[in-house]
Amino acid sequence: MRKKTDMPLVYSCSGCSSAAQTANTIAIKMDRAEIAEMSCIAGVGGDVKSLVKTAKSGRDIIALDGCPLSCSKHILARHDLQPKHHFILTQYDVPKKNGVDPDPVLTERVYEQLLENLAVPTQ
Repeated sequence: MRKKTDMPLVYSCSGCSSAAQTANTIAIKMDRAEIAEMSCIAGVGGDVKSLVKTAKSGRDIIALDGCPLSCSKHILARHDLQPKHHFILTQYDVPKKNGVDPDPVLTERVYEQLLENLAVPTQ
């Protein structure tokens, strides 16, 4: 088991659209698979000291945004942080639909694509 502090941080939007919830689901999968430690982008945006401190710890950051609004990336920028990797899921053909749950098959496909882009071995 890897130490959390050896892993990159992953932040995701978790808005109301299917694309946002796909981003959130992928971030959770990365956390559970110990690819990255998920932290709270809302806390960073809300200036919660402990969460800002984590974000500024010098670890690599992966930002997952459901759409081109790039809320996660903009929240990090408020604290002068740039993600090492930034993924916008609509660029991976994830539709942005309000009131619709994420498609599990599409979520898994995009998850695998992101792992390839991050050069993480897939199982």
